Amino acid sequence: MSFEPMNWNGNRCGRTVVAASLLASVALLLPVHASAMGKKKKEQDLSANPLSGVNSKQPDKELYDKAMLAIKKGRFDQARLDLQTLLNTYPDSEYQMRAKLAVGDSWFKEGGTAALAQAEAEYEDFITFFPQTPEAAEAQMKVGDIYYMQMEKPDRDFTNAQNAEREYRAMINQFPDSPLVPKAKQKLREVQEVLAEREFLIGQYYESRQNWAGALARLQTVADTYPLFSGSDQLWILIGDSYAGEAQQVRASAALPAAVRERLNQVYMDKAAAAYDHVITHYPLAQHVEDARDRLIAMNRPIPEPTQEEIASDDAEERSRQPMRFTDKTLGVLKHGPTVVEAAHVGEPTLDSPQRIIAPDITRENQQIFEQAFKAEQPGAAAAAPTETAKSAAPAAAGQGTEQPATAPLEFEKVPQGNGGTGIGAAIVNAPNGDASDVTGATSPPRSTPETDPNAVVKPVTSTTTSLPAAEAPTEAPSQVNDIKPGQVPAQPVTTATNSKKKKKAPKADLSAESSSKKKKKKGLSKLNPF
Repeated sequence: MSFEPMNWNGNRCGRTVVAASLLASVALLLPVHASAMGKKKKEQDLSANPLSGVNSKQPDKELYDKAMLAIKKGRFDQARLDLQTLLNTYPDSEYQMRAKLAVGDSWFKEGGTAALAQAEAEYEDFITFFPQTPEAAEAQMKVGDIYYMQMEKPDRDFTNAQNAEREYRAMINQFPDSPLVPKAKQKLREVQEVLAEREFLIGQYYESRQNWAGALARLQTVADTYPLFSGSDQLWILIGDSYAGEAQQVRASAALPAAVRERLNQVYMDKAAAAYDHVITHYPLAQHVEDARDRLIAMNRPIPEPTQEEIASDDAEERSRQPMRFTDKTLGVLKHGPTVVEAAHVGEPTLDSPQRIIAPDITRENQQIFEQAFKAEQPGAAAAAPTETAKSAAPAAAGQGTEQPATAPLEFEKVPQGNGGTGIGAAIVNAPNGDASDVTGATSPPRSTPETDPNAVVKPVTSTTTSLPAAEAPTEAPSQVNDIKPGQVPAQPVTTATNSKKKKKAPKADLSAESSSKKKKKKGLSKLNPF
């Protein structure tokens, strides 16, 4: 059996059938494709919700994205305009809260005193409107950062440092569960390092001027408020030196009784030794530990030994600090703010400051110490007598003020008023004419010599009349005799012949050789002749 090839007409008909079949298949598939396209378009419309992704085409989302891009490129005015449009046009938008916070961020990133003040106002408004949101903690953190960026060096204005400390403490206390709390605590440690250094420098100055009350007030405030201060070891050394200075001033006060001086010296030296012990036990790895040991040895006091826990705690604190390098010192001179590289990175910063110690508090404490010392020496009813003396002597021994005397004046003891005595420890001396009249003019009977009180501070003054010995008495001057009787004219002196002659006049000096302005002036060509 054999097959013959198809002719042209048969092939053409076959091709037509195949093409028709293909067109029918495409027509059947078109509804399915249309339904699929419609389904895809429906899903794309559902993605218009701003919470479904970043490809949202909602106008509030587009405004927010546009503002964020403008802030990133530094166009802060345009960013704030878009954000304000979003806030005013779409009050129910999901981006309302983030847009409010972004307004403050635009001012914060712009920088400058005026811009930072505006940023602070925006952040505070955000905290007022959204107090329970996680972004409120971020806004509070930014307020602290505003003051942190404007801090001065420790020897300059400390207002911004105080404000930064207040804001960071508020952030930690109000939002303890925020993930920004560790960062806020570290910023707080650095701010407190600056404030502690400032108080320390002032206390060091007072200590160098021997103003013990002022020095102790500043130094004790730092010790109580900022225990993480990098110079705490030197701080406690100065506290001990201030107490030792008070003890030395008490020993040099001759106005105090010996027993009182000894008791006061013991009290102040015990306080100084306690300060040196604190350095050894709490900062065993610090730089000034050997200084504290040397002072205790000089005082014949025992040297304490720190425990292993105290050594480990101080070691962890010292390791967390960064050493001050040469580049840090150089940049510290050039830059505006303080250098805080030595701030600790471990330990809890102080969140509630105790009451500040001032110099009058130290003065009152010294007065109490003096009163107790006097009462210990004079128990019972006699203890109340030296109270005023103790109050006046305490500030002087503590070195308070330049207008107060160096030693306290003691009270004068009264002299018994006998036979017309004055009662102030002195008797009135009679006038030279022998009248025993007082200042009022009334006469009083002759006074007998009062009995001498051996305990009186001022001895009574009595009237004693003594005559000079004959050898020391001056000789009497001879009486003056007037030889001229009344009505007699004194004789004129006799004129001698030599006096009657006229004196010869001295010859006049020849002044022709000397130059004079009275000479005849030269005229004409004679002016050119110098001779």
